[in-house]
Amino acid sequence: MRKSLWILLTILACSTMGCKPGQKKENNMEKETVLKIETTLGDIKVKLYNETPKHRDNFIKLAKEGMYNGTLFHRVIKDFMVQAGDPDSKNAPKGKMLGAGDVGYTIPAEIVYPKYFHKKGALSAARQGDDVNPKKESSGCQFYIVTGKVFNDSTLLNMEHQKNQNKVSVIFNALAQKRMKDIYKMRKANDEEGLYALQDKLLAEAEAEAAKQPDFHFTPEQVKAYTTEGGTPHLDGEYTVFGEVVEGMDVVDKIQQVKTDRSDRPEEDVKIINVTVE
Repeated sequence: MRKSLWILLTILACSTMGCKPGQKKENNMEKETVLKIETTLGDIKVKLYNETPKHRDNFIKLAKEGMYNGTLFHRVIKDFMVQAGDPDSKNAPKGKMLGAGDVGYTIPAEIVYPKYFHKKGALSAARQGDDVNPKKESSGCQFYIVTGKVFNDSTLLNMEHQKNQNKVSVIFNALAQKRMKDIYKMRKANDEEGLYALQDKLLAEAEAEAAKQPDFHFTPEQVKAYTTEGGTPHLDGEYTVFGEVVEGMDVVDKIQQVKTDRSDRPEEDVKIINVTVE
């Protein structure tokens, strides 16, 4: 354990350092906004959650500006999700790698978990990985709709067990991220003794913090959704879920069935024609 954590500190150092107007009702229960996403395979209607106002307002703004018109579902993985919203995908030639386009800003994470989770039909914001985005800030434009798969009870129980087993490592990793400058300096100076001392300190802090936290369990709502409709539970708590499909899930299923290339881009373009507020 001691040796493996020291290796983790070294790896982290390398990867990080460069080797509306309107009156609202109580309890945030105002009417939710519904948008229609017209695609070349049919229409999808989504509602946006009011508990994620930054993502809601940004999605509405981009829709009204026509930013999504002509963009593609550029990343499609069956039994996982369909992703769209890359401005660079407009009129992109066949075979071009997509997914790096943006609108010049990110959105602070609005993770309302466990109320909103990655059930089938969840509308979520794409983002860069934790190594360069520890605050889990969302892309300013790219989004995905969950398709996922159905899980049985025993698989969910195993996920709970694994998550609880990994609790110390997750906390240790977060603490190490905050001390990355110190770790990098010690690594550059080949200060193995200093790294071990810092590791032991962070490990003790992680174990103490983990002991305060209750064990993880899926909520009854999650269990019901994941064992009947399906979803992608391993994404829960990591990405902002800001809405869900209310009509047209059959269209989403059509999209996830299309043939894709090695980069998960559909061989025949699936295009967003228009996005309008209902």
